[in-house]
Amino acid sequence: MNNCFIVEQKGLFAILASMQPICSKRTTLDATTAILFHVGHKELTLKSTDLEISLQASCAIKESDVQESMTFLVSGRRIFDLVKELDNDITFNITDTQLFLRSGAVNLSLNIKDSSEFPPFPERIENLMQLDATFLLTMLNKIAFIIPQNNANSSLNGLYLEIDSQELKMTATDGHCLAQVRSNQCTLTESRSWLLPRRAIFEVKKILESAKTDFVFLGTCGNQLVFSGESFNFFTKLLNDTFPQYAGVITKDTFTPASLDRSHFVKTLRRSSCLLSGQFIATHFIFNSQALRVSMRNKEVGTLEEEVPLHNFSGEGIDVRFYAPYLLNGLQAFSDDMITFYLHNATKPIIFESQSDAYNLLYLVMPVAPTHG
Repeated sequence: MNNCFIVEQKGLFAILASMQPICSKRTTLDATTAILFHVGHKELTLKSTDLEISLQASCAIKESDVQESMTFLVSGRRIFDLVKELDNDITFNITDTQLFLRSGAVNLSLNIKDSSEFPPFPERIENLMQLDATFLLTMLNKIAFIIPQNNANSSLNGLYLEIDSQELKMTATDGHCLAQVRSNQCTLTESRSWLLPRRAIFEVKKILESAKTDFVFLGTCGNQLVFSGESFNFFTKLLNDTFPQYAGVITKDTFTPASLDRSHFVKTLRRSSCLLSGQFIATHFIFNSQALRVSMRNKEVGTLEEEVPLHNFSGEGIDVRFYAPYLLNGLQAFSDDMITFYLHNATKPIIFESQSDAYNLLYLVMPVAPTHG
């Protein structure tokens, strides 16, 4: 048959899987449920968009007798479901209205549509900088957990990315806590900043986790930000909101430093959280030069009284209350055995910090008013 080409199942399936969150999202255009196939002489390129985020990815064609490049639309969900159940190489044959798939003794077909129905796809990428893919993924993992999904303040529903001649910074906050990771290994001569939607961050994370690429290029395409690897381009529109001014709240010049065993503290916080029973009850923390005293009382469940060894605390005693899950959420991003933190008083946040040659990580939690369980 004419217009035949052969693709390895594994590579194609990985691309189709990464496009499912995009082509399955409802939009104003029916064509966004389809994936655009562009068949070249040596490469198959797929495109998917939901008008907010877009992904272009390619895989090698093993054999082909396609004389001229061909472009068509096929249902994103159906092609994914079928390719998932096939093995080894897949032979495709294209007619005007159908795409035939053959793998071993299996023969299938899907209806296809003209590619003119597909919305315009971003073009003309301007690359700004190159990033190590593993390093970028590490930084995103340190901060993505705190980005809220549907905060009433829409400016919080994203990650604030800033790059200047000194460093690259990623900041996110849910209004109660703030996380920031920064590195002086990534710089730009011209200062730039973007507010990326939460959904885009998690899709980039998934792509980086599965893509076999050493480097990622960060670039722009019109009003979109682009992450590009060896075989993919991921585009995202940006949030138009203004991210909160956070510099004042992370300043710790007048704060008292101290440190404690992270594992010990995490276990204490988990025990405290076990007594919450779904309620918002503050845990009581008393910091002094001898130890950290932790207590929590829930009259419907029980009480907790513990002491955690405290190191290098030289200030006056500080009596403050925090919601234990807020502390726990951030401490998962730290790997230090001994964790450094800073305190000022009962109305100021606690600021955890970790410094390494590669990056600096900061996590801040605001105190809560006393509660009675």
